[in-house]
Amino acid sequence: MEEVEMSAKSVEAAIHQALEQLGVSRDEVEVTVLSEGKTGILGLGAEEARIRVRPLVPIPEKESDIAEAARRVLETLLGRMGVLASVIPCTQPPEGGETVTTASIAFDIKGDDLGILIGRRGETLSCLQYMVRLIMAHQRKVWLPIFIDVDGYKERRYKALRSLALRIAEQVKVKRAPFTLEPMPAYERRIIHLTLADHPDVATESTGVGEARKVVILPKEGSLGVD
Repeated sequence: MEEVEMSAKSVEAAIHQALEQLGVSRDEVEVTVLSEGKTGILGLGAEEARIRVRPLVPIPEKESDIAEAARRVLETLLGRMGVLASVIPCTQPPEGGETVTTASIAFDIKGDDLGILIGRRGETLSCLQYMVRLIMAHQRKVWLPIFIDVDGYKERRYKALRSLALRIAEQVKVKRAPFTLEPMPAYERRIIHLTLADHPDVATESTGVGEARKVVILPKEGSLGVD
């Protein structure tokens, strides 16, 4: 996959457009800012931001070697955090609303009192997973999906969110009134959306900005809302 150059009103907008064009995520690419652009005065002299985006191309290395390197990185991070735990390789990634490919590496962290690694709404766990992916991408110049769970938290949360989505969907169907869920991270919102994607009586949409973003479950037009 070749690198691309992109221009937009801001660096972030240019990155977003480049990712959309390449069909990849942020941690799969290396971004070089060529120009941050200028706002100009009264629209005069304005210049767009310009970036170069280079996909991280896999190198000819055994997946098992990469997995072992990722395990060492994760164990090092846990050690620096003062967390006593074991990193167990998994045969498949935990269910959790994240995009999974056939070539992926997964770990489950086992130990006592590991709530500190999960954090509020799983935010600490998401950051830990992102850090391991970022370090591996920098060290090996290779992008491979790496998934991290803590004592099966993601699978339990996945099942709980699916159950919640179906229960609220039934409520919305009967009452014919929208229901707004609590704010959730992106991968949890994705679980709600996917669970109800083919529901005959309700639809879903996301609303809000940043950490306040949440899912709204609403009745579909034309559904009767009766059993």
